[in-house]
Amino acid sequence: MADALITEHAGTRRGEISRFYQYGSGGVRVMDAKKAVKRLYLFDPSSDSMTERDPFRNEKVLRRFVFDRYGMLEETFAFGARPRTFRYENGASRIAVREGGEYGAVGKIFTFEQNGITETAWGRNGEIERVYQFDAGGDAITIRAGGWFGDVDRTIVFSGIEASLFLEPEAFLQFLMFTEWSASDREADVNERVAGIRSREMAGSPRSRFAYTSPGRTPGDGGVAGGRGPDSRIPAQQNDARSGRTSRGTTSDAGIDYIPDADAPGQAVPKAPASRQSSGISFEERWHRPETDDRKMSLGKSVEIPFEERFGSSRGEREELSKGKSVEIPFEERFGSARGEREELSRGKSVEIPLEERFESARREREKLSKGKSAEIPYDERRSGGNR
Repeated sequence: MADALITEHAGTRRGEISRFYQYGSGGVRVMDAKKAVKRLYLFDPSSDSMTERDPFRNEKVLRRFVFDRYGMLEETFAFGARPRTFRYENGASRIAVREGGEYGAVGKIFTFEQNGITETAWGRNGEIERVYQFDAGGDAITIRAGGWFGDVDRTIVFSGIEASLFLEPEAFLQFLMFTEWSASDREADVNERVAGIRSREMAGSPRSRFAYTSPGRTPGDGGVAGGRGPDSRIPAQQNDARSGRTSRGTTSDAGIDYIPDADAPGQAVPKAPASRQSSGISFEERWHRPETDDRKMSLGKSVEIPFEERFGSSRGEREELSKGKSVEIPFEERFGSARGEREELSRGKSVEIPLEERFESARREREKLSKGKSAEIPYDERRSGGNR
């Protein structure tokens, strides 16, 4: 029997292929879009277990999944990886996932329904995190995020095998293990996509606009770039072109390109005024500028306003602060009522109970202390026993 091929698309079926799964009786090979093996799962029917192996070293076991009538136990052999237990509940209509082992906290719950399986994160008030929707044709499983009508996260298409096979709890746990994406898998996929985009951009990027690119050579141009004639060569070589010699006495190289504007005379740049050394400037010239450059600073218009006129109006407009109404209330009237309303503190009811009555019952209830067992041992026997 030939192995079945399962194809995983990013998004809908029209999305690009992200993974391949080669499913057979011996196990599952997980491959990337280029069909390079990334994971390897081997079945062991005799022990009802499935092991994840190193694809480059098949004898190295990375994880083991043991199945029983209560669910599945995941055993990890990597440092820092926490094991998980998957236990059937409600007659195998629900699977509870515990993080950290048999008695760990519940992390997720998978519920089997008529059209598929819902994944609920524990502690989110029953909100569905992901849905595994089995298509009516039986050839695909659509994984949606957020609910039955959520966005399509992945689409897994089956060829040579029915998708309904994984509706059984044990088969679904097997399917869940080899199709899940770990954090490292997602990071590696993102890095690979970014590298592909960058390589395509670099391959199709245009030349810099600051670089000179000569026109391509065409047949029949006599070896001159761009089909230009011999008169378009460097001016220093034009005079010797007829004789076939350059100014250095060698044969002219007609394949050398040049920019014609480079030999054109440039515009005259105005010269800056000559600078003078400070030692040649006299002291008088430094500190006494010409009268034409002296500018007399003008005083502000506020100087013309007398000081009294500026602030006199503001002083006269000041209003006297009015006293508060509380001043009219005599001091005794303010606090006398508070003093008169003070109530005398009443004595507690315990004062009425005589002192003897309070503690007499406690004295009567005291038990007589019993002698310790050591009192029954004679004094001589104690000393003689201690000297032995």
